[in-house]
Amino acid sequence: MDYGKSGAPKADKNTPRHNEHNAKGTTQNPFGQRTPKADLLARMKAAAAKNKKD
Repeated sequence: MDYGKSGAPKADKNTPRHNEHNAKGTTQNPFGQRTPKADLLARMKAAAAKNKKD
């Protein structure tokens, strides 16, 4: 009897065990959309100003 052929098939070695909830290409994180750098800078400046006041 060939015991290597019995049981569940082996999973691929480089595949994740589960899908991430915010994986690329999903509705939460679609492909090709990046936030503009100006928005990032505005958020960073707001956070710096908030931390400076404390």
